[in-house]
Amino acid sequence: MKVKDLLSAGVISLLLAAGVMALILFTSDCDLFLWAAEHFGNGPDALSGQVVWITGASSGIGEELAYVLAAAGSKLVLSARRPQELQRVKQRCVEQHGMRSEDVLVLPLDLLQFDTHQAAVTTVLQHFPQIDVLVNNAGRSQRALWLNTSLAVDREVLTLNTLGPLSLTKAVLPHMLTRKSGHIAVISSLVGRMGAPGLGSYAASKHALHGSFDTLRMEVYDSNIHVTMLCPGPVFSNALKFAFTGTPGEELGVVNQPTENRMATDRCAQLSAVALANRLDEAWISRQPELSYLYINQYLPALSRWAAVRIAARRLRKLRVGEQDLH
Repeated sequence: MKVKDLLSAGVISLLLAAGVMALILFTSDCDLFLWAAEHFGNGPDALSGQVVWITGASSGIGEELAYVLAAAGSKLVLSARRPQELQRVKQRCVEQHGMRSEDVLVLPLDLLQFDTHQAAVTTVLQHFPQIDVLVNNAGRSQRALWLNTSLAVDREVLTLNTLGPLSLTKAVLPHMLTRKSGHIAVISSLVGRMGAPGLGSYAASKHALHGSFDTLRMEVYDSNIHVTMLCPGPVFSNALKFAFTGTPGEELGVVNQPTENRMATDRCAQLSAVALANRLDEAWISRQPELSYLYINQYLPALSRWAAVRIAARRLRKLRVGEQDLH
């Protein structure tokens, strides 16, 4: 075969491969690495027997992740501020997924009470011999325009969403370093990778998580400790009901409508578990069009910034005349 023919065949192969990848991307609800992991890698049952500590386990993604891992055979530590809701989640894990009661530890925890985090780690290690995976899921969303957001709200969001996970991870990490084994996961967001109008404080808190935990990944690599950043897009949950606004002490109080373009919470939890089982560094979990926006932002940042300010400008004009809200 002539060199020209070989080059032509190579170009055709590359175009076909690019076409297949594009088709997968535009029909998928996660990034290509996570898609490959779900279809060809480990399933959640790879976490069977491992002790997984989930914060924010009383509702939303944290609750659904508990059910996925219960079905996979993991042992669970469930933390949140509402003990009654944690007991409800535990009961379902036991009754519907065949877990033994002693394999689910309910541990109420307030991320803002930093001085209690070390004692919480001690409590877990008194119940289980080790902590294999810590999933930093707890946090709150926020909706308000940047200029209308009180600095007090900025401080609250950053303290809860960023310093809370940092504090708990710092309490858990020495145990993992001693064992030379462990896995730290953080539920971030797509806005941890790109800004969005009306989510300034929330985006800041998630961007900060990426900077901190990406650094941690490098520092603990030689100690056999893995760090996974999970980045969901819009998901059906009660996040907007309890979201911060721009005013201290105020909650948004919005309930998701079935017609919204959001991912089912159990699907998000399933993909999150796959990312954990395959120890991915980062996973993007979202339906379209947000997933494509993130790819453009990642690989064509100049184009992304050019488009973002124009799309945001149109949205802000609608906001100012009451045609669209910040949900």
